Amino acid sequence: MYAGIETASIITSIAALTGWGLSFAGVNKYLRSHSTHDDNGFYMLFSIFASLAVAIAVAAGSKLLMVQTAPSGMRLVTTADIILAIAVVLIWGISFVAITRHLKSHSTQADNGFYILFSTATSLAVAIASAAAGSEILKMLNSPSTIGLMTTTNIALAVAIVATWAVSFVAITRHLKSHSTQADNGFYMLLSAAASLAVAIASAAAASRISMLQTATVNLGYGITAVDIGLGLVALAVLIGPFTVKKIEHNLEAFLFVMGVLSVTIAGVWEMRLVEEAVMEPVVKGIVPAVLVAGMAFHYGRSRAQSAMSYVLDNVSIKAVAFVMIVGLGLVSSVITAIIAALLLVELVNCMPLERKDKINLVIITCFAIGLGAVLTPLGEPLSTIAISKLQGPPYNAGFFFLFEKLALYVIPGVLALGVLGVLFTGKATKQECVTMVEDTETLRDVGARAAKVYVFVMALLLLGAGMKIIIDKYFTAIPSEVLYWVNMLSAILDNATLTAAEIAPSLTIGQITAALMGLLIAGGMLVPGNIPNIIAANKLGITSKEWARLGVPVGLVLMLVYFVWIFYIPFGPLAG
Repeated sequence: MYAGIETASIITSIAALTGWGLSFAGVNKYLRSHSTHDDNGFYMLFSIFASLAVAIAVAAGSKLLMVQTAPSGMRLVTTADIILAIAVVLIWGISFVAITRHLKSHSTQADNGFYILFSTATSLAVAIASAAAGSEILKMLNSPSTIGLMTTTNIALAVAIVATWAVSFVAITRHLKSHSTQADNGFYMLLSAAASLAVAIASAAAASRISMLQTATVNLGYGITAVDIGLGLVALAVLIGPFTVKKIEHNLEAFLFVMGVLSVTIAGVWEMRLVEEAVMEPVVKGIVPAVLVAGMAFHYGRSRAQSAMSYVLDNVSIKAVAFVMIVGLGLVSSVITAIIAALLLVELVNCMPLERKDKINLVIITCFAIGLGAVLTPLGEPLSTIAISKLQGPPYNAGFFFLFEKLALYVIPGVLALGVLGVLFTGKATKQECVTMVEDTETLRDVGARAAKVYVFVMALLLLGAGMKIIIDKYFTAIPSEVLYWVNMLSAILDNATLTAAEIAPSLTIGQITAALMGLLIAGGMLVPGNIPNIIAANKLGITSKEWARLGVPVGLVLMLVYFVWIFYIPFGPLAG
């Protein structure tokens, strides 16, 4: 044993000396080759200290050899320990290079040594934090007790906190630089680092508090818990954020994804099944593949589509074209799916010789029609599929045409009315034959990027719905039909399929089912997140949340009021029986 230790010590000494010499020469050359100033002694001192740190680290490796030869039941170095050590070293190196390059690329002054020191300190902090986190994870994994074990929620919280730190650091740095009238001498970088760390710490504290409140038995009054309030605030942020903050408006997919992660975290419903569903559902349901395939088809067939549309517009009034398009897509969406109908809408509107404002209005009204019409069969959209599956047993024994039989009386006149409304909002045709809202030079990369955005959007809505299910189940199920009809305006920001799954049950009367579904369908057209066709059209045509809400909210409110009177107070239809 002792001979082994002595041999290990000799090998370690040689390795430490070699490491010191190589690191000294390497650091010194690097500093000199990347310097814009003459060396006033700083580079030499820095090289000495940096190389000594490397030598000490190498010498510390002697413990690995000594532990491996220890005679007693001392903890041996495991594969996990080695992987962790390598990972920490890699993280340090990558963070050092990345921070250094970032500082130099964003610097307006020659490096006087500050950037290299800051990069060293920051990267070491990252490495130490990574080592501490990795050590804690290993302890959790090897812990014999169940207390403090790592859960999916803990992992999600950690990822969210790191993301919060990174986003806040970048945001604060950019804000300071964009509002600065002087060159950055290092102050902005230090301030950004300190402020973003404060934000991350505050986020960690808040997340910890939320986790504690989730397990608390004390209510805040009237059965309202801290989780309920937290989810309510998330819903409020989703509703207000896109209209008040331009950054959110321009990055709506990322914002909704963050809100979805936050809602699931607050609700404490993280589990592998949900993660798998969020990852797979946009693909399995055919949403992303349809967007991708249709996008490629339209990419290669755009010229023919434009030629055909130009021929139609030369021989038919543009208002007649608008009416036929709205009504046709609205009714056929139950057969070809709402997704394909939305993609067809985009390409048709793209080529119509209208001003941007008129095109936006036409798209919004048509999306209302598609959202209504798609419910008539289980093929149209997830909402109808879920509704049929929930009602397929007694007493309704819902089949393929169940929703058509019960809702066509309300849906078809609504689609026709929207067609008339679209004609009223269709302006005069311009002199140009085929004016598009997007460039004709759209590449396949753009097609793929659009499909990726739709993927994130759908995944975000699924997570948001999963998190909100707690308050949906808690508060919505006991609401009277008349009130639930208006409460379902939440469909404007939440996935209406999730609300359908929570609200629809065989125990409801046909009147209650009709009221719930019609409220969901109409409200889904009011804002961009409300329905898949909205998301696709807004994404591809560059329609902002404000532009959509400017017409979508008033039209939605009018339709909600009209259908409320019709469903509950006019003596015919399902409720009359």
